[in-house]
This record gives sequence, C-alpha cells and structure tokens, in this order.
Amino acid sequence: MASIPPQSGLSRVAPYVPGKPIEEVQREYGLQDVIKLASNENPFGPSPRAIAAMREALTRIHMYPDGESYELRQALARYLGVPADHIAVANGADGIIMQVCMAYLDDGDEVIVSRSSFPIYDRFTYAMRGRLIKVPTRNYGLDLEAMARAINERTRLVFVCNPNNPTGTIVSQAEVEAFMARLPDQVLVIFDEAYHDFVASDAYRSALPYVRAGRSNVMVMRTFSKVYGIAGLRLGYGVAVPELLAPLQRIREPFAVNLLAQVAGVAALEDEEFRQQTVAANHAGRLYLYQECERLGLNYIPSHTNFVLIEVGAQAETVVQRLLAEHGVIVRPCAGYDLPTFLRVTVGTPQQNQRFVAALEQVLRRLN
Repeated sequence: MASIPPQSGLSRVAPYVPGKPIEEVQREYGLQDVIKLASNENPFGPSPRAIAAMREALTRIHMYPDGESYELRQALARYLGVPADHIAVANGADGIIMQVCMAYLDDGDEVIVSRSSFPIYDRFTYAMRGRLIKVPTRNYGLDLEAMARAINERTRLVFVCNPNNPTGTIVSQAEVEAFMARLPDQVLVIFDEAYHDFVASDAYRSALPYVRAGRSNVMVMRTFSKVYGIAGLRLGYGVAVPELLAPLQRIREPFAVNLLAQVAGVAALEDEEFRQQTVAANHAGRLYLYQECERLGLNYIPSHTNFVLIEVGAQAETVVQRLLAEHGVIVRPCAGYDLPTFLRVTVGTPQQNQRFVAALEQVLRRLN
C-alpha cells in the first residue's frame, strides 16, 4: 500500500535530539544518582514565586487559559518598558521561531544564520521550504560583517543569537550597530537573547532599543527557561512593533501558552531576588569551571551564558558517553553544532560542577 509523502521541506529536517532526560539514563544504565548538565536549565530550580503562583492556579486548570495572555503581556510590558501590543508570547522561544518562519517565509526565501548556532532556526526554515545560508563563525562567535554581506534580494530573515548557543560568545554593541546600518528595510532580523540575563560585559547591549525606537524590521526574542527556571512550562516571547507581530497572531495556536505558564511567568518577573541569586551563582560556577579547565590543560571558550564550551579532542563523543554511562553526568556533545571536538556543559550547583570536573578528569585519564 503506497504511503502518503510529506511536504517536500521535511526531507531536510532532522529530528531534534535534546539532552537525555535523567529518567531515561537511569533506566538505560541502571543508575540512581544522575545529574543533567546538558540543556542549560537552571540548576537551582524554579522561582519560588512562580511555584506559589502555580499552586494557587491549580484549581482553575479545568478552564482554557486566556488566549491573549493579557496579564502576562502586561507584566512583560512593565518589565521591558514597551507597550503590551509590542509583545507576542508562545510555547517557548521555539514557538516564536516557528511562528516567524510560518508568517514570513515563502518557497525559496533565504534565511541567514551562523554556523555553530541554535539548530531550531534551521529546522523551521527547511520546514517552510526556505533556503538556509550558513555563515562561518569568527573566533567561535557570529561574524555579523559576513552575515551582512550574505544578504541579497532573496533574504527574508536573519537570526542573530546573542549570546550565542552553543559557543557562549557575544557580538558587541558596535558590531550590532554596524550590521544594523547595512540591514535593508525588507529583511527581518531576529535577535535571540535567551541568555541575555547572564551577560556582564560592557561591550554588550540588548537589541530592545531598536524596537523601542520603532524599527519595523527588528524582533527580540527571549525565554523564561533559563534564569527563571521554568523550562518545563515552555514559555517564550518576542518583542517587536505591532505590525510586525500581526502575521504571527494570525497563525499562532489559539491557546499557545497554558494557564500555569502564564501565572508563573508573571510571578517570575517579580522575583528579582531569585534572578540575581541565579546570575551570581552562575558567574561563580563559570569561574570555577574555567579554573579547572586550565588545571586540566583543556581549552574552553569564555562564556557569557550559563554554560561553557570545552574542547576535549577527537574523542569528544567517547568522553560524553563515558561521563554518562560510568558517572551519571549528562553533558552535550557538539558534533551536531559543527564542533566535533567540544562538549557543552551547563553551569550547575557547586556540588554538580565539582562532580562533573572529577568525572571528566577520570574519563580523560583513562583515555590518555
């Protein structure tokens, strides 16, 4: 019996492979004590205020959520200093990426991304039968000058991951300004600022001022998954002028953001103490990982995020597998990011960081 073929764009879409869940590793390897440092989640858990808000809302989950996410968008508007009609919320930042590609790509339109960047841009470009242009990195960071040179009459979208995942690098305010000066009006640039809260560099600036100034071809995208610790709720948002968001509203799911995510998001934005504690602990943890990499003679990429990219050599896949199977430490292999000699490790709690370093040292000693 003949099967029904899927649409042609899907032939280039590879399934996304997330970091293994702890429960899967426990089942597969018979381990009880497993830590996950592969998906850049907050190791300190959710914002306590978010937990309290969700508990209060549990009695209302028999009802559909507010399809417009009114209270959440109002809270984000206050937090970001933009009108509420400049905000679209979605089922994770991935939901915003999907909506942007659905709303703005026709067959053969070109999308510019960097190599060694977030692969979800690639997936939805291909799904919409777009043409992906991958620009080489420069010193493991985005090369905005080269990305600007790649723009032509077929270009519709440019994704700028800043800070970049998985390298942890940033492009500076000066680099962004030079890029924006060359950006044609008909090309939409999406600044993915999922790790914005962890940046401490004076050279960095968010792209939000372009939105506040009314720039009609700029969108800023962020998430609640990282600093606020509610990745399991899937909550992200895009910020842009209303006319840029209008096509997204036409194709989004009617109830894309669930009730618990909405109330948790509002409460998390009010929990500045938790956010600051997370950022401070992350900074200390990053410095510890740097020091241990230097002690072990390992190259690493200085990071502006809650993870560190570490070079362990040609045996990187083996290192990742042994960390998993022998020590119950889940980290991220990076061959799929065009970085086959690296692994990416989330900055964990002090105890988790120490356990990772001890396990890594043992694995490398045995391999060498």
